[in-house]
Amino acid sequence: MENLILLSKEEVSRRIGRLRSAAVAAGHAGTMLLADNAMLYYLTGRVFSGWAYIPVDDARLPIWFVRRPVEMEGGNVVGIRKPEEIPSRLEELGYPIPKELGLEMDVQPYSTITRLQAVFPDAKSFNLSPVVAAARSVKTSMEISMMERSGVIHAAVYSKIPSLFSPGMTDFELDVAIENLSRLEGCLGLFRISGKSMEFFMGNVLTGENADAPSPYDFALGGKGMDPSLPVGAAGEEIKPGTTVSVDVNGDYTGYMTDMTRVFSYGKIPAEAVAAHECSIAIHRQFRRMAVPGVKASDLYDMAASMAREAGFERYFMGHRQKAGFCGHGVGIEINEIPVIAPRSRDILQENNAIAMEPKFVIPHVGAVGIENTYIITPSGARCITNAPEEILPLA
Repeated sequence: MENLILLSKEEVSRRIGRLRSAAVAAGHAGTMLLADNAMLYYLTGRVFSGWAYIPVDDARLPIWFVRRPVEMEGGNVVGIRKPEEIPSRLEELGYPIPKELGLEMDVQPYSTITRLQAVFPDAKSFNLSPVVAAARSVKTSMEISMMERSGVIHAAVYSKIPSLFSPGMTDFELDVAIENLSRLEGCLGLFRISGKSMEFFMGNVLTGENADAPSPYDFALGGKGMDPSLPVGAAGEEIKPGTTVSVDVNGDYTGYMTDMTRVFSYGKIPAEAVAAHECSIAIHRQFRRMAVPGVKASDLYDMAASMAREAGFERYFMGHRQKAGFCGHGVGIEINEIPVIAPRSRDILQENNAIAMEPKFVIPHVGAVGIENTYIITPSGARCITNAPEEILPLA
């Protein structure tokens, strides 16, 4: 028999406390019923098939209803085959049937939501997804430590990228070489994304004209990809002299991701591309100073856009043919967490938010420039945890 919970009691209590507090702040009581893999991992330190049943308005322990793997043990672990068994098991344990039920309506299929609503026909249901996002946006010390470990390995992998390149190589071949190195260094391979509207593999390597190719996905930059079934990223085109190579590859080494982009050049690139890259670095410097608890995420976007405009690179900022509507985002277990650094964002920065800031530019015929770093928000500013050289580095 194996214990279900891999986190310390203190860490589990801390995370459940944040979840309960976020639910209360949103005006909800009753009970939360969670089944999304990211949330089960957040609450227990592992992914399992089942449900976490967490009362909001009292201090009762959560119940872990587990389908698979079988033979899990620990406090309040209950093995079941289907959700219809939950009400009878609650009665056996002395828990009341909820009158209000929080469900992950943004990420669970409609059929799953309606099935759970039928299991509790007398309970008023509400969307738990915004509560989950708010709770997870503020990292615990343990989560920050795991992200810091990912950041150290991530930076070490990027330091070896020039040694992977050889003339005549395609963007796809370089992408595969980077991914291979990353996996050998311990990358878990999983690029976990919330919701069903985005799909991705381990990373994005863009060079030349392909950096300007629009993608249907809500990423900062696109690329047409290798096949219309996954239209994003490297396109199998040769890396040519006079172009840049933008590398934005998976940093998931601990279950908590860091997000980092660095730019490499092959041969001499135009001065305009170098200047735009320097503008990105300058935006990061200002972000580090400005990004403190209480600052509006929209103000940070306005700062970045204003600096790009003043430097004369507005037409290239966050894309050229197609522009992204943001220049930064929360990151952690998933790559698209809150807060979102966007012009109409209502998010307010909090201490221990983890934010990937990515002011980028696409220079036609040359490629993408601009860096991305992952930061932890502190009272004295944003602390970078992806500490790799920021200047454009030569491949050969």
